[in-house]
Amino acid sequence: MVDEKTLAGWTGPSSDTEQDKQDRTERMVREAVRDHAAFGQCTLRVYTKGSYPNNTNVRTDSDVDVAVQFTECFYWGEHTQGAHPPSSSYQGMWTPSKLRAELVLALKAKFPGQVDDSGSTAIRVHSSSARVDADVVPAFDYRYYFSASSYREGSKTFKKASGSLVNYPDQHLKNGRAKNRRTNNDYKKIVRIFKRIENAMVEANYHRAVPSYFVECLVYNCPDSVLNRTTSTEAVKGVIVHIWNELQGDVEPQEGSERWLEVNECKYLFAPAQKWTRVDGRDFAKAAWNYLGYG
Repeated sequence: MVDEKTLAGWTGPSSDTEQDKQDRTERMVREAVRDHAAFGQCTLRVYTKGSYPNNTNVRTDSDVDVAVQFTECFYWGEHTQGAHPPSSSYQGMWTPSKLRAELVLALKAKFPGQVDDSGSTAIRVHSSSARVDADVVPAFDYRYYFSASSYREGSKTFKKASGSLVNYPDQHLKNGRAKNRRTNNDYKKIVRIFKRIENAMVEANYHRAVPSYFVECLVYNCPDSVLNRTTSTEAVKGVIVHIWNELQGDVEPQEGSERWLEVNECKYLFAPAQKWTRVDGRDFAKAAWNYLGYG
């Protein structure tokens, strides 16, 4: 059985050395964008997203996700037809393909021989002894309209061939911080424990790899009172039991109040477009319970 001392030791973020490498990676990507001449002709927002700015990263998933977001126009969606007010279309030169092409050039100039742009979405900057890997995505401002005067802001990334992804990184950051405050900093500690459990199970060939963000969302959907238990062991047991009990059955409830959400609370965690299912959540919980020796 994995004891309390081990679990408590798994609550911390990545080491100071790893943090320094992450910070250096972020700084150098920002420099690459700043120094690229073509980007002097437009307005960009460069920011990190995911586990690094949310402080839920652990050593084995310590790469840095960076968005380079064009802010001079926005793409949009609408909750109901007609919610988006009439507007003119963007006529400038900064198309999705143009933004991606210039970003690749900027990164290759800064990191010669270390840039892989073969992926469908992110541009990979490989690590060195002084840096961690970086996934850099070109993005655009995005608005999801509920009415002409009410909308949700996010980001939209276009894939190389076809298709696109909409994300809400600001809401992710805000909601994670709020839950951490409500739980006296226990939320992010428990997220890190479960990420380390997942890594340990994969390393031992005990269970298949589970996306880090999915693990974070599973913990986020657990009640604050479960995370606030006296010991790490009791909190971990409570999270596993909650996941197992609440994700029984393969059909999503129709009522929004009963459906699990991503940390951003803008997307349902289980939906046809997602990479995971309720079964994946149950399987992870069962494997963790048995791996930790609670069975």
